[in-house]
Amino acid sequence: MNYKEIERKFLINNLNFIKESFDHNRIEQGYLNSNKNRAVRVRIKNNHGFLTIKGSSNESGTTRFEWEKEIPVAEAKQLIAICEPGVISKTRYLVKANLHTFEVDVFDGDNQGLIVAEVELSSENETFEKPEWLGKEVTGEVKYYNSQLSKNPYKNW
Repeated sequence: MNYKEIERKFLINNLNFIKESFDHNRIEQGYLNSNKNRAVRVRIKNNHGFLTIKGSSNESGTTRFEWEKEIPVAEAKQLIAICEPGVISKTRYLVKANLHTFEVDVFDGDNQGLIVAEVELSSENETFEKPEWLGKEVTGEVKYYNSQLSKNPYKNW
């Protein structure tokens, strides 16, 4: 298992990604711990529960430690109930662009109006096709991390 996550994050220019998507999922997630050195996340994605630990990002914001384990959804619901305030809900669209799949998160609740696209890479300098709907890069901008959106939601910006 690879414990390194390398990803780049972008805002979007328009909603064309929706018609290009091949799948979408509902996600609810909360944080048991969301300090700058590590985030411990509980997620329910459709009917599956997950526990994820993420380390701090490198200087460019593209790479960090990530460990994830599937857990029973009933346990995930119990853990979300004791998470820090600020549970996040969103719809994630999956969009294929050449060799890569973009995950486009359309937030609701306190983060309604925010839409962020991420692409996972195998190396920091890997090239990838940028769809026309991809906007400004926000990789490494901490305010766009889900753990920070739970503390300082988009509606407060």
